[in-house]
Amino acid sequence: MDANQYNQCVREWADALYRFAYKSTGQQSDANDVVQGSFEVLWQKKDEVAPEKAKAFLFQVAYRQSVDNYRKRSRMRFTDAPEESYSQSNPDLKKILDRALAQLDERSRALVLLKDYEGYSYEEIGKITELNESQVKVYLFRARKVLKEYLVSVENIL
Repeated sequence: MDANQYNQCVREWADALYRFAYKSTGQQSDANDVVQGSFEVLWQKKDEVAPEKAKAFLFQVAYRQSVDNYRKRSRMRFTDAPEESYSQSNPDLKKILDRALAQLDERSRALVLLKDYEGYSYEEIGKITELNESQVKVYLFRARKVLKEYLVSVENIL
């Protein structure tokens, strides 16, 4: 991959990668770091990555960095961090879906985002997450079941 092909990858995939990273991490600054780190790794390995494989490579790196970020954050204890509050009256759909996604563990959230938000196939998700296709389907089924239970519960919507 040469510099022109790398720049083309940045133009084509930066927005989708940011959306994935933001939904995975929940933080704008963390998402920016994940995207920048993913493109940095792509640049370092530009001689090894074929241009047609760049998208999958970028999402695989972003997935791993998001998981690392989640693990790092779960080890940290924030005592003075304010809790995020949602309006109890007339919450919009985006907030409800964000809260529902927050119910999932990191792997499940990433799988839902890759499949339902980014449109990857089970096979592509398996390559990104290093799971086999059957595992991807099982984890997605379980994640969607948790999401469904959360979303149909009246107290979570009101």
